Formats: sequence, structure tokens, C-alpha cells
Amino acid sequence: MINVIKKNNATGSYELFKLEEGLFILKSLNNQKDNHIIEKKINKDFIQFHFCTKGNLDFLFNQGKYQIGLKEERNLLLYNPKQDLPLHLVIKPNSWWVSLIVSIKKLHELFSDEANYIDFLSDEKRNTKYYKEHDVSPSMAVVLSQVLNFNLHPSVKKLYLKAKAFELLSLYFNMPAETNIEQCPFLADEENVRKISQAKEIIINQMAEPPSLQELADEIDLSLKKLKEGFKEVYGDTVYGFLLDYKMEYARKLLESGDYNVNEVGLQVGYSTSSHFIAAFKKKFNTTPKKYIQSINLFS
Repeated sequence: MINVIKKNNATGSYELFKLEEGLFILKSLNNQKDNHIIEKKINKDFIQFHFCTKGNLDFLFNQGKYQIGLKEERNLLLYNPKQDLPLHLVIKPNSWWVSLIVSIKKLHELFSDEANYIDFLSDEKRNTKYYKEHDVSPSMAVVLSQVLNFNLHPSVKKLYLKAKAFELLSLYFNMPAETNIEQCPFLADEENVRKISQAKEIIINQMAEPPSLQELADEIDLSLKKLKEGFKEVYGDTVYGFLLDYKMEYARKLLESGDYNVNEVGLQVGYSTSSHFIAAFKKKFNTTPKKYIQSINLFS
């Protein structure tokens, strides 16, 4: 059975799942009108990955003298090998939070062959503290939603959450911000990066009827080859792979809002028939839009 601890802490509550030695998931859904305050001791042997999927969070340090805010769809990495970094978190009203707490020893085990790829695992930087903030990618948002809203038999919860924890780590370290620019000459060209960013905005703005790859390449004045290679380097996925993830994440939010039915959501993201949208949604999230809405309502 999974080790689940439900904590009532200060003015807030959260769930802590011990998945294995050195690997924990914490989560909380504050659907109330008041702040929830979460406090937990975390020693210097652990690195913290915090994700705000809805609303706003505040991380307090040094008895509240220093504060880091985290907005919706942002994540924060915290690590200080020289001193303990206890969690003192303020979860604002209508805010959802997931944290992945991993020991450095566990990360070394997971990335033993790629330690130099991750700064704080390399020998020369193992004593460096890290405070990094990034956007939550569409793929990460999907996993976080599944962590917050899973409804499984107790016998498989541990396996499911462990898989989601590893998936989150994989997606996090695959983010463009972690790319070593010295090993990626393309990213050193700021003009090309600007054009790739422009391409992303174009397909997002036209997601219901996106241009072809050639049309997109022509619009940003980049060769088709450089568009494909560059988009993969910057965003970690193909153009249409990224767009599909974005469309499904956008659809998920529309469904959660309760303002649109399944047919309307499908049309907004470019599906002329609800059956095609339902099939795409199920392939991505392993559930239908209707069942997803029902699972969300359980936590409302």
C-alpha cells in the first residue's frame, strides 16, 4: 500500500505520498476563500520542485523576511546543499499546488549516466545553490492535472504516482531552459530563436486552422529544415506535436471552466466533429472529456 499522510498544518491541509526512499509527492487544492499555510521540514539533502497549476503561491524564507511568489502555470526549483530549506508555503484562495521532493542521492541514481547534463549533479557544481523558475509546459500540465485528480484503486496508486513523478522529472529536465547552449549552436543565434518563438505564437493563435509547415517557414522567413530543427531544439517537440499538446491543454482548461460543452470546446481547438476531438482527448489524457469533467467536479 502507498504511504499517504494527510496533514492538517497551520491553517491548511495537504497530502504527502512517500513513493519510495528519497521520493515524495505533496499536493493541495485550496478551493476556499482563505489562504492555506503549509509548513514542513525539508533538509539540505533534498531538491524541491514546486508547481502552481492554478492561482498563486508564496514561498516564505527566514521567518517571512524573504518571499518568492509563484504564479499559475509556473514551477520553481529550490536547492541549497549548504543548509536546510524548510517549506513555508502560502497557498492563495482557489489555488492548486503539487511538489516533487527528491533526494540528491535518488537523482544521482536516476541520472547516473547523464550527471553532467544536470548542473547540480556535476562534481564542480554540487555545492551550488539553485533557485530557478520556469513555465509549466503543456505536457507537464497534463501530468500535474493527473496527479491532482487521479481516482484509482489503492492497490495501484503507488505505481501510478511513481510513474507520474518520473514523468515529471523527465519533462522538467527536457525543458529548453536546461539546454546547454554551448552544445547547441543553433540556440546561439538569437535571430533564429526569435523566429522560432514567432512560429510558436503563430500556430497558437491559429490553432483551429494552423498553417502548413512550409507556410509557417515562409511566414517567419526561415528554411523548412531550420524551422523543424530549431523548433525541436527550443521547445523539445515537433511543431505539430507541440501544437497538439497545447490544444489539448487549452481544451482541458475550457472544460474545467464549465462554460462550454464538449462540442464547443472541440470546435475552439480545431475539430469539426466531436468524435474526432473526443478521440484525440482520450489518446492524450487516457480519459474522455466527459469523464474528465466528472473527475474535476469531485474536487470542486
